[in-house]
Amino acid sequence: MILSSLKSLKVNGYNKTMNLNEYQQLALRTAASKDKKDEVFQLLLGLVGETGEVAEKAKKIVRDQGSDFSKFDKEDLKKELGDILWYLSTLADFFDITLEEVGQKNIEKLASRLERGKIGGSGDDR
Repeated sequence: MILSSLKSLKVNGYNKTMNLNEYQQLALRTAASKDKKDEVFQLLLGLVGETGEVAEKAKKIVRDQGSDFSKFDKEDLKKELGDILWYLSTLADFFDITLEEVGQKNIEKLASRLERGKIGGSGDDR
């Protein structure tokens, strides 16, 4: 059922703009149950692992391509970033948080930092 509905999205094309919550709901079709033993740990490790894959590819561009990021394989990057987004979506849902809430909170934080002239620097509460 899940596979056929995801395949139909691909076959029929998803031609409208997808918002973050729509993506999250579609991604959750392939997620394990929240009550699966150690699911939150699996999600956290998956997120870190996928992020590490992007970092590893970037490292190879620095090492082998003289930091010429125009040589980054964009199609490959889309796939890896998609994996990160899937883990982020399912992890947020584990705590009953929508992706739109995550995005909104982040924009509010950045706007506050911009207003106070604190975009640069370090620390979460700057």
